[in-house]
Amino acid sequence: MFQPDSYFPAEQPLVLEVGCGKGLFLRNSAVGRPKLNFIGIEIAKKYASYCAHQLVRRELSNAIMFQGDGQRFVREHAVRGTFQEVHVYFPDPWWKARHRKRRVLNETMLKGIETILSVGGEFHFWTDVQEYFDVTLELIPEVTNLRGPLDVVEAAPDHDMDYRTHFERRMRQADKPIYRSLFLKQD
Repeated sequence: MFQPDSYFPAEQPLVLEVGCGKGLFLRNSAVGRPKLNFIGIEIAKKYASYCAHQLVRRELSNAIMFQGDGQRFVREHAVRGTFQEVHVYFPDPWWKARHRKRRVLNETMLKGIETILSVGGEFHFWTDVQEYFDVTLELIPEVTNLRGPLDVVEAAPDHDMDYRTHFERRMRQADKPIYRSLFLKQD
């Protein structure tokens, strides 16, 4: 099992981001929320390396980056009830019907997210693909007891990099819709 104490200098609530891409959310959140410890997982080696380098460059001791499979981490390594938040932003939609089984937010992953969240914990899911959003929102109550979806307010950015992710920035600047949801773990 994953032992966060061996990675962080301070024992603090944990936040997991699955599919960090270039790590904008992870970096900004670690800076802006120093009383939390952040774990990022990215399957693409070049992005995981880039993000890890950015965390080290900024000397962020409350954020770490792993290269690997987020589904496997949730299923095999994360400890039950240890995460205050789980974030999944703009996952690959796997457009073709025969590839949909590869989507990160499937039945097993959603059950796993519910398991690793602490009571009152938050699950954040955003995408620019309405079909993926709708299918996932239908699946969540079928396989979990998470409460939601709760509305997520779209905040106006204060500057050019004031977005959750690079992908959000690109979509919003192109005036494309983004579908946002928030779910809470109940007792």
